[in-house]
Amino acid sequence: MRLYQQVISGRFVDRPNRFIAHVETNQGIETCHVKNTGRCRELLVPGAEVTLAVANQPGRKTRCDLVAVRKGPFFINMDSQAPNCSAQEALPRLFEGLTLIRPETVYGASRLDFYLEAGERKIFLEVKGVTLEENGIALFPDAPTERSIKHLRELARCVSEGYEAALLFVIQMKGVSAFMPNRRTHPAFANALAAAQDAGVRLMAYDCLVTPDSQTLDAQVPILL
Repeated sequence: MRLYQQVISGRFVDRPNRFIAHVETNQGIETCHVKNTGRCRELLVPGAEVTLAVANQPGRKTRCDLVAVRKGPFFINMDSQAPNCSAQEALPRLFEGLTLIRPETVYGASRLDFYLEAGERKIFLEVKGVTLEENGIALFPDAPTERSIKHLRELARCVSEGYEAALLFVIQMKGVSAFMPNRRTHPAFANALAAAQDAGVRLMAYDCLVTPDSQTLDAQVPILL
């Protein structure tokens, strides 16, 4: 799925804060917006090859968004909005017979990413993007996330009230052999993920084919709790 109309390549210089980065391009040093507020320290290292998407939005303070980085032989998409785009494109093959796809639907105290219907089935789906990889294993989260634990509890509540509920980890790269919750960084999330599965929440993880301007959901990846 093509996500960006115009991209340029460069080399990462530094990241003064969560929102901006400096990238060296053929036209000099570009100050760009980072479309991921996570740490991404293992990806954004000085000299790393990165991809910038030209925003073409008059009045913006920055001309480009930093959206991808090369790690070894693969590109990793860092755009926090890309997982939902890739997931929505793939929903018909993940859930057979869909008759309704409604993004951003409130349930309880949370706004879940998708509400789906397939015949009599009523399904809530939350999507999480994964950019952290260690030794061939995809890990989530890269920093503690109470919001994700809240989503897991809401999904378990969906099941208790008669809905189907699913959590999809969109691994924004190729080259991983499995997915695991990042117990070292946030053990509470790992425990909540196991509890959600025990409550009937369906867990899924898929890797992606990533190019500088596209990301497409590809193959299912084993989940190791």
